[in-house]
Amino acid sequence: METFKAHLDKFITINEEEFASVLSFFKVVEVNKKHVLMNDGEICHSMYFVVKGCLRKFFVNEKGVEQTTEFAIENWWMTDTFAYERQIKSNFCIQSVEKSIILEIHLQAQEELLKKHPAMERYFRMIYQRACAASERRIRYLYEMSREESYIHFSTQYPWFIQRIPQYLIASFLGFTPEYLSEIRAKLRS
Repeated sequence: METFKAHLDKFITINEEEFASVLSFFKVVEVNKKHVLMNDGEICHSMYFVVKGCLRKFFVNEKGVEQTTEFAIENWWMTDTFAYERQIKSNFCIQSVEKSIILEIHLQAQEELLKKHPAMERYFRMIYQRACAASERRIRYLYEMSREESYIHFSTQYPWFIQRIPQYLIASFLGFTPEYLSEIRAKLRS
């Protein structure tokens, strides 16, 4: 769990004893590729921190097509924030893209963690601020960029995703069909 400790150290200062206590609020979960952590229609009880691997959040649109809205790789968090905070049914699914090791925390455990370790309150505030800022930027890009520009921006900003995430999932995230993504990639290579 040195990965999680190193990640926390970027935001807050806690000693080894405090870290051991913080870690006790989490459950370590190992999942195989394509393991579903949460289904559409289930109450969102958990938030996930990726120690190793990759998760994705998606919904199935009215045409029955999966639409990926978010990825989480090492040191990133994932949940349906709206449903998690309210402990209501989610409209999303969360699934592993790769074999993954994650830290899972339930809302009640998180509340207890924040009471016992006030520094974690600051940590989560900073994480939520970054997530909110990233969402704002993504919305702006959706309005401003053409499809080709969107792919170029994504592949430039996040080249590691292009290497490790299947192309059909990248297409889903960008709102393309896999065939259209192949056309864009072929055009850019020529």
